Amino acid sequence: LRTGFPMKLTADLASKMAKIALAHTVREYPHKLDHVWNGPEDATTPRQQHPIFYGSFDWHSCVHGYWLLLRLLRLFPDLPEAVAIAAHADTAFTPANIAAELAYLDRPNSGGFERPYGWAWLLALHAEAAPTRWGPTIEPLARAFASRFHNFLPVQTYPIRNGSHANTAFALLLAHRWAASHDPALAAAITTRAQDWFGSDRDAQGWEPGGDDFLSPVLTEALCMKAVLAPAAFAVWFAAFLPHLAQGEPLALFSPATVSDRSDGKIAHLDGLNLSRAWAWRALGHPDLAALHLAAGLPHIAGDYAGEHWLATYALLALSD
Repeated sequence: LRTGFPMKLTADLASKMAKIALAHTVREYPHKLDHVWNGPEDATTPRQQHPIFYGSFDWHSCVHGYWLLLRLLRLFPDLPEAVAIAAHADTAFTPANIAAELAYLDRPNSGGFERPYGWAWLLALHAEAAPTRWGPTIEPLARAFASRFHNFLPVQTYPIRNGSHANTAFALLLAHRWAASHDPALAAAITTRAQDWFGSDRDAQGWEPGGDDFLSPVLTEALCMKAVLAPAAFAVWFAAFLPHLAQGEPLALFSPATVSDRSDGKIAHLDGLNLSRAWAWRALGHPDLAALHLAAGLPHIAGDYAGEHWLATYALLALSD
């Protein structure tokens, strides 16, 4: 382990991240849509569909690109890019643009749009924006996604335990953070469902990473349970969930993933896995493991657009969350 590796978000690194996100959040193409055509009239461009979140290759990456910008603005108000970030947000977060994003959600066959990953990141974005002048404008969109969580949680019989966008625990974690301050009923529902789904899990095997994971199924579940349980209860749960952690098992959790081709969008997910594991290990009280994974992922947040449009988000989580 690389004991003592500095896990610090410097102003220079923040500036680099800001430049990356300022560029990709307004880059419309290439773009991967999550879109159902109900008829030929729905053959519209990303920007026509989503006047705010049309960039960054896909809707959800654009959402958390804006989250990154607002968090950096809060942490580094004197950043050289601060004026540009504020101007960018002023242009994006207007009542008319929010109304258009809401209208998209009201289209037929839109119920599964960005479920649950995009839902959760939109709530995280509003949580970051809430104390700012953009918070009230974004709030109706956050409420719309909170309503979707309220409706969906009771009918989702089983959790999804993969390492990518469908992961249930990750969505619950971000949504719970927002709900704790903005929707106590949703926070309570998330707490109940998380315990229903994960409360009896024991002796996690750690069969990861999968070939396109950017989340650790094991560590993300642990973060979710840490959020919804009292500290003493979480300590008991965690000891049973990973009973051999002190012996370095499951071994797969201790080694950064190998990324063979950063131009391949799915393989590039593995850089995100290293960064999200750094975030998780740090939150779970293992800074050396966090540093090991951060060192593997941080050098690659820029370079190829396959990763550049989103990786800095997970680096910022690891360094600031």
